[in-house]
Amino acid sequence: MTDKITATMSEEELNERHAEKMRRKKAAREKILATKTIEKGLLIVHTGKGKGKSTAAFGLIFRALGHGFKVGIVQFVKGAWDTGERVVLDKFPDQVTVKVMGDGFTWDTQDRARDIASARAAWDAAKEMIADPSYRMILLDELNIVLRYGYLPLEEVVETLKAKPDDTHVIVTGRNAKDELVEIADLVTDMTQIKHPFRAGVKAQVGVEF
Repeated sequence: MTDKITATMSEEELNERHAEKMRRKKAAREKILATKTIEKGLLIVHTGKGKGKSTAAFGLIFRALGHGFKVGIVQFVKGAWDTGERVVLDKFPDQVTVKVMGDGFTWDTQDRARDIASARAAWDAAKEMIADPSYRMILLDELNIVLRYGYLPLEEVVETLKAKPDDTHVIVTGRNAKDELVEIADLVTDMTQIKHPFRAGVKAQVGVEF
């Protein structure tokens, strides 16, 4: 019925109908926004099997840099990789601290004791950043991976993140986020994989994967 009415309306009538619809939508949106008054540092979790967890997190880091924030990054796993993000971040030495603590993926090292030691060193560096109020945003890249393998005590991580400064944003990435971490997070995104070129024999591409 709506389609039939629309088909008989003039272009001017359609435009006015659209404008009125957008006016109502704007008013409703402004009413909702007026109720959102809390300002706080967020605990953000990017998880799931799909690509884009770290990519999205670095997007937030670059946005924070644009606002003049001091940011910290601890990479728990991907330390052996040269990434485009790291090249860009090197251009902001006064705003960015990057701690590359990982030795690569655990199937590369094949050394559980070494992985645990690397995870502990990275977590100690992360705790120092979290306790430093000068950092406005901190990325704990692939922390979920080391938690998945039990390389760090989950309870310690959860308690530290719960006690972070009120105005500090912390981003945690990696597959298989623990339920306890999801529970205390303010924002959780699960990346769903629909299609990936790797399955078709395409290797990791410069500028896309790293």
